[in-house]
Amino acid sequence: MSMRIAVLGAEHYHANFWIRAFLQSEGVAVAGVWDKDRAKAVALAGRHGIGVADNLETLLDRSDAVAICSATNEHVGFVREAARHGLPVLCEKPLGATEGDCLEIARIVGESGVPFMQSFPKRFDPINQEIKSLLADRALGTVTLCRVRHGHGHGFEDDFRQSWFVDPARSGGGTLLDEGVHAADFLRWMFGEPKTVSAAVSSAALGLPVEDTAVATFHFDSGMFAEVTTSWCFAAADASIEIYGTEGTLLLTGVDLASRATHDGGFLRVYSRKTEHWSVSPTIPHFKTGVFHEHVAWAFVRALKEGRPMPVTLEDGMRAFAMVEAAYRSAKSGRLETVRPASEFDAGLIR
Repeated sequence: MSMRIAVLGAEHYHANFWIRAFLQSEGVAVAGVWDKDRAKAVALAGRHGIGVADNLETLLDRSDAVAICSATNEHVGFVREAARHGLPVLCEKPLGATEGDCLEIARIVGESGVPFMQSFPKRFDPINQEIKSLLADRALGTVTLCRVRHGHGHGFEDDFRQSWFVDPARSGGGTLLDEGVHAADFLRWMFGEPKTVSAAVSSAALGLPVEDTAVATFHFDSGMFAEVTTSWCFAAADASIEIYGTEGTLLLTGVDLASRATHDGGFLRVYSRKTEHWSVSPTIPHFKTGVFHEHVAWAFVRALKEGRPMPVTLEDGMRAFAMVEAAYRSAKSGRLETVRPASEFDAGLIR
């Protein structure tokens, strides 16, 4: 019998990638798509030749897991329904639209015990795995500065400027949350927990109810700084990640929409101060190939089939949100703000 996965919410474009991945997976079927806006569900389902559910309860009753691709403020409701049916959850990023939503999701998952996976696709890209190995081997010596520029140019498009992404009640925030949460998780994955952050946001370019551009500088106990620069107004770009250390430099391109078309090769370059030489990795980022978000769905399916823990956890989603939440506090206060530790942010709800 096939593993039946229900797609809940049809508003996030990544649903297309996840559905494609599910349909390509042996022993997996899409049980159906449900959205409160039936027209959106019909449009999504029609692109992939799958069914539309008329009733959420009925869909969940005949499903083995769910994939949530709704507007962010709807995550908590869908997680609640999935947990009530005992169904594992794959959830789009960010975890929630508000701190309260995140805490409620943590409570629901903790009390129900359902497996939960947060979608952070950078963790599955081999180019980032390579960076993690280089850092573990201290190829750059002591890292002093990391710069992550992540974003796209969809802000120039009329459809995007009229979408749920720009409605703070539905999205929870602008580019700092939407795109910056990817950078936040990358930094945690590579360097651990930051302690403080200073940040600024702007909506000057597009005049939207949420920010279209943001800069956040995270401070680590090691003395390292990490700068996150994110925008919906990157017409084009090159380096996405820059890491500077006492023994070398690492530059990466081709891993966000603004930089994907910049290079055909040589995406990861590493300079050694010892040899005074640049080495170029032959690795091609998943993002460059155009098969990127699918790897999240495949990882979810593998974990379920093999009975293994989810490779990206609820805690990962909570901690990345906490970093962005602290950056918003800094942008509002104009001061350096503390990234609240897990014990303070999650009130012991994460398991």
